[in-house]
Parts: sequence; C-alpha cells; structure tokens
Amino acid sequence: MLSRRAALMVGAGLAAAPMLVRTAQAETAPMVADAAPVDLSSLPRIRRELVAPPFVHEHEQVAPGGPRVVEFTMDIHEKEIQVADDAWLQAMTFNGSVPGPMMVVHQGDYVELTLRNPPANMLQHNIDFHASTGALGGGALTLINPGEQTVLRFKATRAGCFTYHCAPGGPMIPWHVTSGMSGTIMVLPREGLKDQHGQPIAYDRVIYIGENDFYIPRDENGAFKRYADASEGYEDTVNVMNKLIPSHVVFNGAVGALTGDNALTAKVGERVLFVHNQANRDTRPHLIGGHGDLVWEAGKFDNVPDVDLETWFIRGGSSGAALYKFLQPGLYAYVNHNLIEAVNLGATAHIKVEGEWNNDLMEQVMAPTPYTGA
Repeated sequence: MLSRRAALMVGAGLAAAPMLVRTAQAETAPMVADAAPVDLSSLPRIRRELVAPPFVHEHEQVAPGGPRVVEFTMDIHEKEIQVADDAWLQAMTFNGSVPGPMMVVHQGDYVELTLRNPPANMLQHNIDFHASTGALGGGALTLINPGEQTVLRFKATRAGCFTYHCAPGGPMIPWHVTSGMSGTIMVLPREGLKDQHGQPIAYDRVIYIGENDFYIPRDENGAFKRYADASEGYEDTVNVMNKLIPSHVVFNGAVGALTGDNALTAKVGERVLFVHNQANRDTRPHLIGGHGDLVWEAGKFDNVPDVDLETWFIRGGSSGAALYKFLQPGLYAYVNHNLIEAVNLGATAHIKVEGEWNNDLMEQVMAPTPYTGA
C-alpha cells in the first residue's frame, strides 16, 4: 500500500511522463503487439550475476562462440547514502549501488534484463539503454510502479561502452539521474579489443568509474539538509539542480569511495581498462603519473583508439574507455582534471600499484636540501 506522499510522487511522475515516456508507450504498444515474434530458442542462454562497482562480473574478452542470450536481473533500491562526512543523499539506485553495475556482453548477443521495482519503493522507474535501438532505449517498455517488474530484451548491435539511466519522463528524468540512477553496459567486439594497428589486445583487469554530480540543498545556516525520503527533498533539490552548480562531484557515489582504505590496486606490468561513465555532465579523466595508452574517448570499439593521451574527454551522457599498462609502482591518482571538482568536490580515485621501481623512467637525482642560491 503506497503512502499518501508516495502516491503523490507517482502521480507527479505520471503527469510528467507524457512528454517523453507515456506518449512513446502508447505509440509503441501497437507496434509491439503487431510485430512478428522472434524465435531465439536455438540460442544458448547464460545468466550473469551483477557485482557492485568498481568491479565487474565474470566475462570473456573474446566471445566463445556464436551469439547468446545474456540474462541479468536488476532491482531498483531507493535508499539514503552518505556522500561526504556532512552530506547525505536520498539516492535512487540500480541494484543498490551508485553507479549501477556494469553489464558486459558481446556484439550480436541479446541482453535480457529483468527489472524489478520492489513494493517498498515510492517512485516509478525505468531504464534507457544507450546501447539499444527503439522505444526510447527501452524506456517506453520498462516504466514500472512500485511492486511491478518487467523483462526487456534487445540486441547489442554496436560495440563499445554505453550509458544506461533511468528516464521516467519530464522533470523526473534529471532528478532520477542526479540521484544516482545511471550505469554502463560494455559491448565487446566478438573477437575482443584491437589496438590502433588492428592487432588484438587484452586487459588484465577492469576498473569501472561512475562519476556523479549531486545537488544536495543547504539550510539557512549553510549545513547540508537531510530528508526522510526522496520525495521530501524534491522541491529543494530541483531548485539547486536548476542552478547547475553541483554540491559534490564524486566517483562511485561518495567522496573517498575509491581512496584511502578503498583505493584500487594493480601491479606493474598489468594492463588496466578504465571505463568511465558520466550520465549528466562532461568530464575530463586523467591518470596522474600515467597515460591513456589506448583511448576510446567516445567509448566505441569499432573506432580506432587514440594513442598516448594525457587527458581525455567524456561527453555527458556517455561512457569512455582507456587502457594503460602500469610501468612504475606507487600511488596513482585518477581524477577529473577540472581540479576544483577533483580536489574540492570529490572526483578522485587512487590506485596502489605494486612492483619494482625503474630509475630509467624516473629518478630523484638529489633529495631536497637547503637552498644555496643568492
């Protein structure tokens, strides 16, 4: 049974939805009903269990055979998360994490997602896959109320890293996205990745970075406000959002989510694929002390990768990928190179790299000593 506030918020979603989702649903319904069914019974099926970022579920880099139907299940959770020591957010999440988990398939596979909106939630939700074709990226076919679930299947026809996000209609769209509802699906070429010369190249691990801009309101004394649920803070949050000045810009849901005790790890000699998603704003990833050996800046693997980039650009509403082979041990900072956002607002991750130091690449010729100049 929905509370009065929850019912009002669902009503607000319904009122907003016709501009984008409800109209598309109405127009799509007869097309779906009249379309000839597709028989995929001959294709093998595989179920993947999603894992929380920055990690990625088990997958093959080279497809082991022909196309498959890859099954995923994702629950939507509305819950409070701590963004910083003094800031909390009534978040909306795919599978309980910000960003939502990464899905990995191969080009030509079918993605079959069971999307569930538990009864305890207050709001309508759906999912828009930038990797898909038709019906607002699936948004017109997946709009569900609390206590409902749906199954969407689409063919992964294009290789690359793509954003997915919630898009329930009208003003609900930016609110849901900036409350945490975005993630990445990676569609690998069937033969795996290739370098700038068209030669096969593999990665040893994936690091999945989801960058979010949050807009947490402050009270009259300048302290961040805290709300009992998402709907209670809606008006205040929209007023902050419309000024386009985020209170926080973070990696993986919180300031420090990937630093300190939460720092990521790697080893000298390992090739690490950094996959970076930003569903709302442009960003400029940079690995301090390293480079982008190969960078698919727009995230699309059929494009020839750029080589040796110092900083790359991820357009808002997209995911990009960069491959780097670590050559030196130490602590690396992976940042949004708008350094105000990196240092002051939280968009920083750390990678601790183990291995032997190579003085040929970098050497401290003289340690700091007293100044001897005039």
